[in-house]
Amino acid sequence: MPDVVDLRSDTVTRPTRAMRRAMADAEVGDDDYGEDPTVRALEEAFAARVGKPAALFVPSGVMANQIAVRVLTTPGTAVVAGRRQHLVAYEFGAAALNAGIQFVAVDDEDGTIAAADVRWARQAAEHHQADVALVSIENTHMAASGSPWSMDRLQAVVDAAGPVPIHMDGARLFNAEVATGIQAAAWAAPVTTVMCCLSKGLGAPVGSLLAGSVDVIAEARRARKRLGGGMRQAGVLAAPGLLALRDMVGRLHEDHERAARLAAAVAERWPGCGLDPASVRTNIVTFSHAEPEKLLAYLEEQGVLAQAIAPGIVRFVTHLDVDDAGVTRAIAALEGAP
Repeated sequence: MPDVVDLRSDTVTRPTRAMRRAMADAEVGDDDYGEDPTVRALEEAFAARVGKPAALFVPSGVMANQIAVRVLTTPGTAVVAGRRQHLVAYEFGAAALNAGIQFVAVDDEDGTIAAADVRWARQAAEHHQADVALVSIENTHMAASGSPWSMDRLQAVVDAAGPVPIHMDGARLFNAEVATGIQAAAWAAPVTTVMCCLSKGLGAPVGSLLAGSVDVIAEARRARKRLGGGMRQAGVLAAPGLLALRDMVGRLHEDHERAARLAAAVAERWPGCGLDPASVRTNIVTFSHAEPEKLLAYLEEQGVLAQAIAPGIVRFVTHLDVDDAGVTRAIAALEGAP
């Protein structure tokens, strides 16, 4: 049994042996010159998987989001997004710094945003408020216990946005695919750009991808360079990403099932924590707690690591390095938790 059950994030996963071998054997070139064949293969594979003409490999999901905002907006415009989305709440204000935009941060308690809020923000431009240049959504929505969207809600937002482009932060897009049975390409079809992380549930050690039209991705490549994201022999990073796309999506249901077990235990231990176990459909469990620091310290003493993502909000994340025994151990720790 591992010494620690690490539920802080699915970013803590370690590359598989097959990934390590692929890294060692990867054919490489200078990606900044567009000459790395493994990076090109990864970009083409992801673009095909999400049904977009082109894709760009970047070091992180934050960079993918920031590039999308830079490319699809101009300084002084507004981005409509949920107030708890990663782009708004968990990127250290980067969009204001990198793109000179402001957010119209709307309610996203259930993990989605309302079409009516998008229409309101667009109409507000007639009353001396900033023009809406972009709508951003997050699928799955991390802060809402990894909640996936519904296609009806997505289409309603698309209709409300009209000509305004839409960016999908799909850091865990394939978790949404597995949970809903809706293919990633179907989720991506109505949006302008879509991002996905390889380094979360898919288990690759590093990297994310941004997909969109040929013109948008060409400009995104320039933006990546401006942000310092140009890479050289990056095939050693792309090779495990190819395996992640090929081999790791099919096992995500295991993480979802384990998160459901944790959610049930949390709701039983703290009935008033605001968590409905039925809402946990992917690999994330978030709930309120009066003293997160005390709880996290106690869990660490029991060999279980977790994280607070906001004042009074605790998060557990299941992933490929947490098996059934690890979840059982975490549940046992919860029984005596403060």
